[in-house]
Amino acid sequence: MARVIELPKLSPTMEEGTLVRWAKREGDAINIDDLLAEVETDKATMEFRSFDRGTLLKTLVPEGSVTKLGQPVAIFGEPGEDVSALVAQLTGAAPPSAPTATASPQPVADASPAPASAAAPASAAAPQGHAASAVHGEKGVAGVILAPSTPRVRRMARELDLSLVGVKGSGPRGRVTEGDLSPVAQAAQAPSHGSSAASDLLALVVRPGDVVKAPSSMRKTIARRLVEAKQTVPHFYLEADLDVEALAALREQLNQGVAPEEKVSFNDLLVRAAALSLRAVPESNASWIDGQVVVYDRVDVSIAVAIEDGLVTPVVRGADRLSVRALARVAKDLASRARARKLKPEEMQAGTFSVSNLGMFQIDRFAAVINPPESMILAVGAVRDVPVVKAGAVVPGKRCAVTLSCDHRVVDGALGARFLLSLRKLVERPLDILA
Repeated sequence: MARVIELPKLSPTMEEGTLVRWAKREGDAINIDDLLAEVETDKATMEFRSFDRGTLLKTLVPEGSVTKLGQPVAIFGEPGEDVSALVAQLTGAAPPSAPTATASPQPVADASPAPASAAAPASAAAPQGHAASAVHGEKGVAGVILAPSTPRVRRMARELDLSLVGVKGSGPRGRVTEGDLSPVAQAAQAPSHGSSAASDLLALVVRPGDVVKAPSSMRKTIARRLVEAKQTVPHFYLEADLDVEALAALREQLNQGVAPEEKVSFNDLLVRAAALSLRAVPESNASWIDGQVVVYDRVDVSIAVAIEDGLVTPVVRGADRLSVRALARVAKDLASRARARKLKPEEMQAGTFSVSNLGMFQIDRFAAVINPPESMILAVGAVRDVPVVKAGAVVPGKRCAVTLSCDHRVVDGALGARFLLSLRKLVERPLDILA
């Protein structure tokens, strides 16, 4: 008997996902725990494994589609089983026996709009090589318009939830291009009775040639969490300019004659120093959770990794107990899999402290937003060659500016200063980092 397979929740914060790739094809036999598809969530690209067994009779959403939690994505059943009626019910398409429009090389519109109760996402109804956009109102989908377009435009139209009704593409043979979407977005967001202030603002500022695009799942989550962090966490900031000349010399010695994959970065040494400082000042290794102060008996340092369209913070577990080389190997592995979006959700959760380094981008100093429920994050700038005064003489030196963002509910000024003092001592006497 045919069964509808829905998109499950693949991470704790997931609300929707982009179906990146189907690992199985229609007609394939599926067993429990078989890899069915890869889904890009707000955190990483996750494996969607089957909870059922049977034959994959129909995939309901194409690759690249943004799909809501619980949305039907596939149909399982017995080999050769007829599921056309079920597909029509789920997609709102006409049943096979209904008359169909005569084939034409020109774009066509569905003559009979789908009922609201059986409305499907535009992405599910879009044939390959065309853009499908739906006119959405409070009662659902009112119709589907097909227009020649590029794959990128098809995806943008789906993400923007735009109608291309009456749009004349500026590309060859009337093909809709990326630039054609901006006027459509402007019209779609034009002020109307009951429109929101946000829609009014969008209509006011968008001009022809501008590109309006819906944020990815990751960007939505980042936006929500950062707003929450700045609104609910009382930030204050402590700055220090660290003498890193000895630390730079130690790194050079550690990396002499070492294979590239075994080399230690400046950030690895700082993460290790921060972990030891958290152990030396244990009151700072804490969080404010549900009105309670939780002081951790573990030192798990989150490291900020920039990826396409966002930022993730994989966690180096037990960073205070790892040797510098072991920490470097763990950090490289986490960063590599983060950029490939192959991290597991649990590898990005439950850190106790964060380090964010923009030194590689030649940023001298900055202040980072706290990653709740952590109470501190260390922002690291570039290593700078500067003149310094030693023994009354001006000599070359190396400095690195760091800014410690603190949650004032947990960490006050004196406590944060004690943490930075410990960090400074370790950086300026870096052999202790190796202990």
